Amino acid sequence: MKQFKFLENVLNFESAGGANVISVYLNTEPNETGKKDHDVFLRKQISEHGAVIPEDSPERQAYDAAVEKITSFVEKIDNSTRGVAVYVTVGSDELFEAFEFAVPFEENLFDIAGRPHLYPVIRLIEQHPPFLVVAADTNKAHIYAFKRGHTLDRQDITNQTTSRSEAGGWSQMRYQRRIDGFHQAHAKEVITEVEKIVRDEKIDQVVLCGDESVIIPMLKEELSKELSEKIVGTLSHNVDTPESEIMEAASALLREKDAELDREKIAGLVEQDYDRGLGVTGVETTLTALLNGQVQEMYIVSDIQSIRYNRNDIRQVLAEYQPGEDSELPDPREATMLIDELLRRAATTADRIRFIEDTELLATAGGVGALLRYQAKGVTNL
Repeated sequence: MKQFKFLENVLNFESAGGANVISVYLNTEPNETGKKDHDVFLRKQISEHGAVIPEDSPERQAYDAAVEKITSFVEKIDNSTRGVAVYVTVGSDELFEAFEFAVPFEENLFDIAGRPHLYPVIRLIEQHPPFLVVAADTNKAHIYAFKRGHTLDRQDITNQTTSRSEAGGWSQMRYQRRIDGFHQAHAKEVITEVEKIVRDEKIDQVVLCGDESVIIPMLKEELSKELSEKIVGTLSHNVDTPESEIMEAASALLREKDAELDREKIAGLVEQDYDRGLGVTGVETTLTALLNGQVQEMYIVSDIQSIRYNRNDIRQVLAEYQPGEDSELPDPREATMLIDELLRRAATTADRIRFIEDTELLATAGGVGALLRYQAKGVTNL
C-alpha cells in the first residue's frame, strides 16, 4: 500500500544474522502539567532491559550501542512532534529507522524481538488517512490538505467581492443574476482546484465547510460524480475559522462517519461470509488468504487483546506454508507476533486495512476478517 511505502525497510526486515530488533514507540505530547515525560519512560526501559545483560559482555556492548542510537535520535526531535517510532537492530547495523509524527501513539512501548513490532505504527497510519477540507464563502476559499495531524498543503482563492444593489425592478434582477454568476464562477474555480489536489494527492475523503444555505449548494452543483462520492459531510464553520479548529472539527466528523462505515463494511463482510464467498472471518482463514495474496481489505479490531484464535489451527496453517516460504513465520505461541504478521502481510499485499473500534462487530469472528479479490481452493468458511 502506498501509505506504507516509507516503512518498506521495516515491514520487510529480516536479519541475516539473527539479530534482535528494538522497537520503540513514544507519546511525546505534553502531560497534564505541560511537560513531556516520554524520556522518563525511555530511560527506565533501557535500564530494566540492560540490567539482565552482564556488564562488559559483548551482548551488553551491542545493546548499549543500539540504545545510544535511539536516545540520540529522541533527543533531537522537533518540539512539535507528538509521536516517535524507532527501530534498530542489536549487534548489527542492518536496521536503523526512525520517524516523527504530528499525532501521538496511544502508549509508550519498548519491545525487543526477532522482527520489528508493527501494530502501533500501522494502526496510527490507518487511523489518520489524508483528507481535504474546503472552507468557503461566496468570494473566498481556503483548501486544506491534512495528514496525520498536520497540514500537507493549503490553497487560498479570492475572487471579486460583491454587494447587493439598492436599485429596484428589472435592474435589480439583472444585477442579482450577475452577482449569482460571480458566485457560481467562484464555486467552480474552487472545485476545479479541489479536483486537482484530490487527484494529485490521491485523497479519498473531502469535507465541505461554509454556509449550508448559500455556498455549500453552489459547491455541490460543481461536483463531478467521482468527487461527490468522496464527500464525507459538511460543516457550518465560517471561512475565517482558524485552521486548527477546522482540522479538529473535520477530524471529529471523519471519526463519526468512520464508525458508520465500520458497521457497513462488516455487514458486507457477513453477507459474503459463506462457502466459496468473497468474505472470510477468523484469524486462521484470514492468515491463509493473506499467505495466498488474496486479501483485498482486511478488518481487525483495534483492541488486539480481544482477538481469539485456535493455536493448533494456526500451527497447521503455518506448517502448510512453511516449505514454500522464504521469510520466517511467527511462532504461533506469540500472539503479538502473529498479529504483526497479519498486519505485515496486509500492509504489503492488500489494498486496505481497517481497524474496527467496536469489538462486538467482529466478536464472533475472533476479531479478524477479510474481503477477498478472488476465491480459491484452500480458503473456505466451512
